[in-house]
Amino acid sequence: MNRVTGDAENAHSSSVESCPSLRDVHSINPTQLMARIESYEGREKKGISDVRRTFCLFVTFDLLFITLLWIIELNVKGGIETTLEKEVLQYDYSSSYFDIFLLAVFRFKVLILAYAMCRLRHWWAIAFTTAVTSAFLLAKVIISQLFSQGAFGYVLPIISFILAWIETWFLDFKVLPQEAEEENRFLIAQDASERAALLHPGVLSDGQFYSPPESVAGSDEESEEKQDSEKPVV
Repeated sequence: MNRVTGDAENAHSSSVESCPSLRDVHSINPTQLMARIESYEGREKKGISDVRRTFCLFVTFDLLFITLLWIIELNVKGGIETTLEKEVLQYDYSSSYFDIFLLAVFRFKVLILAYAMCRLRHWWAIAFTTAVTSAFLLAKVIISQLFSQGAFGYVLPIISFILAWIETWFLDFKVLPQEAEEENRFLIAQDASERAALLHPGVLSDGQFYSPPESVAGSDEESEEKQDSEKPVV
């Protein structure tokens, strides 16, 4: 008898283990799924994602850092006013750093317009700015006489080149993949919430519960027995 009971229990446990999908389906919590969906929609309504905001801050840092280096270079050469007039009004491609500053302004305007205002989800804007920056700096280093002007002849082109490629790497390997992953998670959570809504219908109201009245099947038999007992015995 114990062996038969043990076999029955083993068969029941194996049948339960063979259906893990049912346990997984019933373990879905619609409340948690809706919370995730609402948090994602809240981030979308808020504006841009956190990683995209970090990218825009780095683009702003690029402009400010190049501007700071250019101002330092103006002071080193003998005063801001005199050097500014020489580099801007009497611009010379072979000796001026003003074009490197304009290149940083160009990157800032294009990237902020594309990825902050238009919220572009493609790499073509950053590819365009990086290609223009790289081609211009390579040509300037080869043709111009920057290396004969001291340390800033090396610092400004190299820093500008490095920052442009860091922006490209950050957007291509951080911003776009992370936003795509968050969007996929949102779609999966939305699909799971729809399935959970089908598997877990809403809580039944009190009016939907029905309890049948008490059975009165034995009342007729009791009345017949009572009538038989009241009949006179012949």
